[in-house]
Amino acid sequence: MQIVKLASRSPVMVVVCGMLVVGMMQFAASLRSTAQADDAKTAALLKAFVTEFVEIKPGTDKFPATFLMGVKEGDSREQPQHEVTFKHSFAIAKYEMPQNLYEAVMGNNPSRWKGLRNSVETMTWAEANEFCQKITQQLRDSKLIGIDEVIRLPTEAEWEYCCRAGTTTKYSFGDEAQRGGDVSPKAKLLDEYGWHTGNAAGNDPAVGVLKPNPWGLYDMHGYLWEFTSDEWTPDYKHASKNGTSPVGPDRDEKAVTLRSGSWKESFEKLSSSSRRRATKTTADDAIGLRCVKAKQ
Repeated sequence: MQIVKLASRSPVMVVVCGMLVVGMMQFAASLRSTAQADDAKTAALLKAFVTEFVEIKPGTDKFPATFLMGVKEGDSREQPQHEVTFKHSFAIAKYEMPQNLYEAVMGNNPSRWKGLRNSVETMTWAEANEFCQKITQQLRDSKLIGIDEVIRLPTEAEWEYCCRAGTTTKYSFGDEAQRGGDVSPKAKLLDEYGWHTGNAAGNDPAVGVLKPNPWGLYDMHGYLWEFTSDEWTPDYKHASKNGTSPVGPDRDEKAVTLRSGSWKESFEKLSSSSRRRATKTTADDAIGLRCVKAKQ
């Protein structure tokens, strides 16, 4: 039997192998460091997020137990005007969801118009709900909310109640969007509160740049249409009377209700009662979300 003697490794091979091992160890350490930095960044964003809610307690202080939803005259989709009486408290985010937090939770940013604190857009209704589910779990794991609390989309009634903020006017700041002399699409009274076709051109704003409504909520008139939890109904004939999502026979199971208006709309579409239909698969750069925190 012939015995084959293995060649000994050359000094060069030893050096190369050593360099590869060191490089791999440094790369692994870099990955760990990046992951730790990302975790710390997400933790900071989550802590900031839970401080950016306004507690809404119907029937106490400045929060009426009952409000009038919709309009007496005008768009048939906003009729009939009806009373809604809340039996529950909740909290609503001051701001539309910013892109940096959405990306930290979901691992991606679908927005067309990028900016860390710009409102996230171009997600579907299902993706908006998925985000709410994921951030709920992360906040529970971090002990930033209770195990009986949930982050979700607002019902349509909750949304309008918060947009009106105790007012009965067309907008939360009054009945008029235009100053004397304004020519459409200009609406200088609205300019102070919302982004619309009259003032959005050339702007790429962060959330909360303009004035809030009387309850401290920003961008309730314009910037982005906002998803609600409600499936679309053509009017309020079967509307819920207690602020929950309607369960009437005229619900469109393939579509949902949007509120707020957006930078793509004229001032008439940014009223407190304005509403719009969108299919559940719609993803648009003028549609985003605002979260509610509530008991499960």
